[in-house]
Order: sequence, then C-alpha cells, then structure tokens
Amino acid sequence: MALMRYEPLNLLNQLQREVNRLFETSRFGDEETGHTLADWIPAVDIKEEPSQFVIHADLPGVDSKDIEVTLENGVLTLKGQRASEKKEETEQYRRVERVRGTFLRRFSLPDVADAEKVSAKCKDGVLEVVVPKREAAQPRRIAIEG
Repeated sequence: MALMRYEPLNLLNQLQREVNRLFETSRFGDEETGHTLADWIPAVDIKEEPSQFVIHADLPGVDSKDIEVTLENGVLTLKGQRASEKKEETEQYRRVERVRGTFLRRFSLPDVADAEKVSAKCKDGVLEVVVPKREAAQPRRIAIEG
C-alpha cells in the first residue's frame, strides 16, 4: 500500500486554475476572434475625489516606455508589456510565479470626465492616471416673459 501525502492547498490551487481557465477568454481575450489580448491583469485602485478620479495600477518591473495609456470614446485603456528575463537554467528545478507578457485594463469613464486633461506618471512600479472632472455647468435662472 502506497502512502500519499494529503495537501489540501494543492486541491484549492487546482480549483483556482480551473476557474481561471473558464474565464480566461472573456477576461483576457477577444471573444470574436479568439485571440489573446493579455497575459495578465494588473491590480488597480480607483479613487474619486471632488475634482478628479485617480487610478493607481501596480506594474512592478514594467518600464514606463513599455506602458501605453489611451483614451477613446470614453474608454481609458492601460496596455503594455513586462519583458521576459533571459536566464540560463543551471538547476533541474525552478519556480516561476511572476507573470510575463502583455497586460490590458479598460475603464469606462463617466460623462463628467475631462478627456482633454488626463495625465499619467509612473514611479516605483505604480502607474498613476489622473482624470480631472469637467467644471459643472452652473444653473442659471431663466426669466419668464409675461
């Protein structure tokens, strides 16, 4: 009789991989063509302030020249690539957990966003995109003729 080691976390990891595989096309690819658009998705925080929206995206190991921020038809797109490291394997076993390749995030902006004044900067592996709000139209009183 063979002894098997019981490792419940391995079962959870396998379940996570299967669930990720089920949703992989809709999250990372183009459903019409079946082409993969991204290899990974960066973590993002979005904060609304009185005068602007601030988006922080974690992009460790990504050079700012490899990041593209675009705004078209009210959709903000963060796109880029984390380059693969070229290493010679000298040992039989290795572990790779950091994802390499292209990334993509898209956000629909509200109507109050001022598309002309969007700015972005990258520091210490964190991309910050600032989307100012447009000046709200002030209500005006309309005279009634009578």
